[in-house]
Amino acid sequence: MNSHEMNMEDVYAAPMTPREPHPVLQTEPAPEPELPLKPEWLSEPEQAKQEDGRQLPAIDRKQIAKWVKKIRVQNLLNADVEVENRTPLVMIGKGRQGAVFQIGEDTCMKVFGNQDDCEREHYALLLGQSTNLVPRVYVKGPNYIVMELIKGISLRDYLEAEPLTKELSRKLIEMLVTFQKIGYERIDHHKRQIYLQPDGSLKVIDVARTVWRDRTYPYPRKLLTSLGKDYREVFLSHVQEMAPELYEEWKHYMKMDEMARRIYRVVRASEPSKGSDARDVKKLSKSLLTTHDDKVHYAKLEELVRKVWKEEWVKDLIVQGRDPEKIKKEIDQYLKLRSKRKKAKEKKKK
Repeated sequence: MNSHEMNMEDVYAAPMTPREPHPVLQTEPAPEPELPLKPEWLSEPEQAKQEDGRQLPAIDRKQIAKWVKKIRVQNLLNADVEVENRTPLVMIGKGRQGAVFQIGEDTCMKVFGNQDDCEREHYALLLGQSTNLVPRVYVKGPNYIVMELIKGISLRDYLEAEPLTKELSRKLIEMLVTFQKIGYERIDHHKRQIYLQPDGSLKVIDVARTVWRDRTYPYPRKLLTSLGKDYREVFLSHVQEMAPELYEEWKHYMKMDEMARRIYRVVRASEPSKGSDARDVKKLSKSLLTTHDDKVHYAKLEELVRKVWKEEWVKDLIVQGRDPEKIKKEIDQYLKLRSKRKKAKEKKKK
């Protein structure tokens, strides 16, 4: 978390063969997350040292529990959480999943609207504890996490005054590599969630949406979109110079992304009725796959088309005043059922 202006919404942006993942971003499966120390075991107040020798802040668990009971965080539909704070703590930011309160010079507490979001962010933070990229975790409760307060300047604010250098672009690529190594399914972030430290290193906040995902974009769309047109081109030029094969792969998937969105609009215009079958998308996408005979490539393209369809459909549902979360659950249930049936048929054939 950070002490500057924050919005924690995770908003949540030429064919090549073969289409295996680029070696720069190809790693072995990540090990199970493990904290260097289990801070939740600390008595209150107590100080201890982590295995890396750094001093842990004093953690008064009883006081934290009292504060949490006086904070109410309620999730809202397509909006930041609603917060009722009856404590002396200052709220320094809020988003779709929770609100952040500063509890010390270098510590903060994020209180969530529901326990599932808390578990998800805690798991993602644990995966990152072996790196220096995410906040250190000190204490976890049913609906809150006490963690390191990230300071510095966001990449968004930094780029308002300073240029995007090749060295900074290199660090952003290294960030993507590190997050893939530790097991994040979505490895990129919005520029407002990336913080530059005084020593030039990077820190990232709000990592919940990096895990427990069934589909992700095969290129850093969120980062590229958030950079804006000019800095996007600068960053891509640096990638092209430092990792030309990776650049060509990203360029290919960006073209497929653009094509998938055009197809979606064409289909919606010609078939406006609600409840469009996902099979129509698969059938339509065959036009994209006629010149490629590669299983990995086919899977990536199909994944990209489905992702775009789902996002654009949700936008239309919001305009219509319908609940997208309810519809998305129905879609996920349908896709899971179809996948099970497909596997069952394949098993019978064997």
